Amino acid sequence: MNTVIDAHNISKVYNPTTIPVYAVNNVHLHLQKGEFTALVGPSGSGKTTLLNMIGGLDRPDEGNIFINGIDITKLSANELISFRLQNIGFVFQSFNLIPVLTAKENVEFIMQLQKASKQQREERVKTLFAQIGLQDKLNERPSRLSGGQQQRVAVARALASRPQFVLADEPTANLDTKSAFNLLDIMAKLNMEENITFLFSTHDQRVIDRARRVITLVDGRIVQDTAEVSTQHEEAAAVKT
Repeated sequence: MNTVIDAHNISKVYNPTTIPVYAVNNVHLHLQKGEFTALVGPSGSGKTTLLNMIGGLDRPDEGNIFINGIDITKLSANELISFRLQNIGFVFQSFNLIPVLTAKENVEFIMQLQKASKQQREERVKTLFAQIGLQDKLNERPSRLSGGQQQRVAVARALASRPQFVLADEPTANLDTKSAFNLLDIMAKLNMEENITFLFSTHDQRVIDRARRVITLVDGRIVQDTAEVSTQHEEAAAVKT
């Protein structure tokens, strides 16, 4: 597998000149292509801050973050905007759909920023709406869609630009059980069939149960990583044999 995310010694500090508070404290994180990973931990543990730094929405005060070998901490503001557009898909808790646009137009918007042709946009929208099961909702505005449907459109929008990976911040928090499971089914299928990398920040046990790797944060530090636990078990088994 190829390394997609490689974060070294990253920290985010508030009040550095008085009493420093570390939202993220000296974190090392490596994600491979095709992983389906959940960041978990109590409120204030640093999950969203870490996710935002990986996504280039915030900058670490210390350390470096490499995305496909590119150190995004060294990019200018304009370079970072362009990099996010071409490489990262975002799914937010609050959907963040543009209310005056239809579902189709919301998904096309990212591709328009990428200067994709009308034909390319139409073909991609057709494929994505088939994958999320909303072919009959293309021309509906967000206010006419349920919460679950809006979040599925948000997933399609995140994938429209064919990103290297998708960052999802509490994507199921506002959804009922059926809608949450439908959304997770869609993302898990995309992960398995298209090898799309997903990194979730979540409190939701429904997401945690579906993740193949769970990273636990407490007070800005990684205190457990099931990938490391699994590796240790495999190494122990190899020694015994």
